Amino acid sequence: MISRLLSLPNLAATYRLAEAVARLTRAGDAILLEGPLGVGKTEFARAFLRTISCNLALEVPSPSFTLVQSYDTAHGPVHHFDLWRLDGSDALVELAWEDAVADIVLVEWPDRLGALRPDSALTITLESGPDGARTARLTGWDTRLP
Repeated sequence: MISRLLSLPNLAATYRLAEAVARLTRAGDAILLEGPLGVGKTEFARAFLRTISCNLALEVPSPSFTLVQSYDTAHGPVHHFDLWRLDGSDALVELAWEDAVADIVLVEWPDRLGALRPDSALTITLESGPDGARTARLTGWDTRLP
């Protein structure tokens, strides 16, 4: 599987990456956001959801407490999962994970998915660098990414 490493010198670059990924996304896709707290996973998710919904003013709360927020978009339903508070994949049954993966899923903290982690997902690993810069390693979607 091919990995691509991108430099994200500022928040605007993170938004541009999210917008590009949103334009490539289709039903059945999973985008998995990895990285430590404060690295920009939720900011990426907000930009992604605003782009895919064609609504730059869309209110996108973090699903840290609700665990999942769903959005109707022109590309079909998108389910934004934040699995930070889960101990493992057992709780995903209650969150209708099996139904959600037929749509588009955007997952923060995908390590909690365990065996339910989709093999065909695009994994974006965000890391902090000096001066607020970040890097993004994209793994998956080998034939779809530019």
